[in-house]
Amino acid sequence: MKMMLKAAALAFAPIAGFAVMAAPAAAQTKLGVGVADLEQAMVKSTAFSNAMTAMQTTYKSQIDAFNARKTTLDNELQTKATAIQTAQKAPGANETALRPQIEAFQKRRGEIQEELTKLGRPIALAQAYVEEQISAKISDALKSAMTKRKVDLVLQPGATVSYQPAVDITEAVTAELNTLVPSAQIVPPAGWQPGQQKQQPAAAPSR
Repeated sequence: MKMMLKAAALAFAPIAGFAVMAAPAAAQTKLGVGVADLEQAMVKSTAFSNAMTAMQTTYKSQIDAFNARKTTLDNELQTKATAIQTAQKAPGANETALRPQIEAFQKRRGEIQEELTKLGRPIALAQAYVEEQISAKISDALKSAMTKRKVDLVLQPGATVSYQPAVDITEAVTAELNTLVPSAQIVPPAGWQPGQQKQQPAAAPSR
């Protein structure tokens, strides 16, 4: 069972006395442990929030088209599923007789998923582009938050059994992201694909 380390600090009170010279302070060792949900830190950032709001306007036609088509296709699938359920409850129903209907339903469901994926691709790419711009600075934001909060080790919430709210530095990471990435673009360059920014070689230093 994974156990979360708990930070402990030992305080030394000054000792009053008549000694001519004060004794040197005892050495202290402290391990500061924090918890951070990096995904939530990114989602709560100003850049991400503003980008998602801007997308509602910039990609309104695509979003409306996607939602309308999804509603139609969801209703179609629900009608087919209800028909199958009714047939299964009918007297004399058997699996062999219903298999073609079930297989047709599964095939149509796959076609619908493929259609919706293609229809929603521009929206998904725009969001992925926003996320990549922000996540590129998540490591720097985490390091800065750790330094300011005097944290030496950070765990994901899922890696802990229990922890006090005071050790959660997620909001501190978000604050650092807001400084490092105040805004994000929502329209990716032509031909852009997720992960390209990480794969691009570093630019040669200017002379």
